[in-house]
Amino acid sequence: MELFRYKAIDERGRIHRGRTDAMNAADLETRLSRLGLDLIDFRELKAGRQHGRAGIRREDLITFCFHLEQLIRAGVPILEGLADLRDSIGNRRLREITAALIESIEGGKNLSGAMADFPAVFEPVLVSLIRAGEQSGRLTEVLGKVIETLKWQDEQAALTKRLLLYPAVVCVVLALTLLFMMLYVVPQLLTFLTSMGQQLPLQTRMLIAFSRFFSSYWYVVLLVPIVVVGGAWSAARSNPAFAHRLDAWKLGLPLLGPILKKIIVTRVCNVFAIMYTSGITVLECIRSGEDVAGNRAIGRALRDAGRMIQDGGGISASFAATGLFPPLVVRMLRVGENSGALEEALNNVSYFFNRDVQESVTRLQTMLMPAVILLLGVFMIWIVTSVFGPLYDLFTQIKI
Repeated sequence: MELFRYKAIDERGRIHRGRTDAMNAADLETRLSRLGLDLIDFRELKAGRQHGRAGIRREDLITFCFHLEQLIRAGVPILEGLADLRDSIGNRRLREITAALIESIEGGKNLSGAMADFPAVFEPVLVSLIRAGEQSGRLTEVLGKVIETLKWQDEQAALTKRLLLYPAVVCVVLALTLLFMMLYVVPQLLTFLTSMGQQLPLQTRMLIAFSRFFSSYWYVVLLVPIVVVGGAWSAARSNPAFAHRLDAWKLGLPLLGPILKKIIVTRVCNVFAIMYTSGITVLECIRSGEDVAGNRAIGRALRDAGRMIQDGGGISASFAATGLFPPLVVRMLRVGENSGALEEALNNVSYFFNRDVQESVTRLQTMLMPAVILLLGVFMIWIVTSVFGPLYDLFTQIKI
């Protein structure tokens, strides 16, 4: 499919502009006519498969799956259910994709095959779950699990964002405070001290040197973090080995690393449990776990575990051999493997780590504010002693 930007008009004469996928210009006109629009003009952009989610939020997907699940549960055929959704969805992009799903199913594809045409919208894990539901005849049950998964992913995304955003904001505040003090406040105070002509103590000379460095090279201080982050991001995209080392380094960060690792393990175990319950094989669950991990080091560990399982190794022993999964995960997997309750064991791991992550994030946020106050206090004490120490010495030398 190709991606087109179009201009169309509805029956009331209102102009509509947007983007949608279509096989060609004739297909584009047909799709728009089904939406009650007449094509005026269009322009081809790029392949529709490469197009991102483009305005479709996770909440929109949750609503889409929930309504589809309710319609199928009520006995409405998939095509009729999708047609009802197409006419009622408020998000124009998702409405266009729903129309494309209908056409693909009418062309002979099943629901999972039609969804697979839009990997940027329907993730491979979601498509695999839908396919398993179609094959097992439990599509409504699987759609319910998909809704739970999407809701859980939304909560995890918000938690991860909160975990990374708060330290970033703290660092920015510290950096701006430092720049303001070094560029404006400290130079004015030190100008008076240097004009006195007396011998200045070491800490004052250090403050003067520090302030002059900031005054002369403040742009370097601002650009270095941007260059480092941009260079690391560019190198990670072009060099898989560097990307793997970078992801492994993230897991080893103090404070943040263990929490990120728990978030990833929770995500993998949750998806693993849902897919395994839906009748998907262990190896396929592990491959899907690689997709949702979002970390190349964990992804490689899962891939290595999958190879060992494929060669006849046990699940818990294979996960333990990678050395990246916490002992609790391995122990739970061993218990579930021996008792035949692997799904329950994975759910227990997800529940435990999810709760642990929330408590860890709360503790981290509680610790950060006192740490910021302490750093600012130490910095201010340094400035006060460096500036007022020589002033006090000067006043004591004055004879009245």
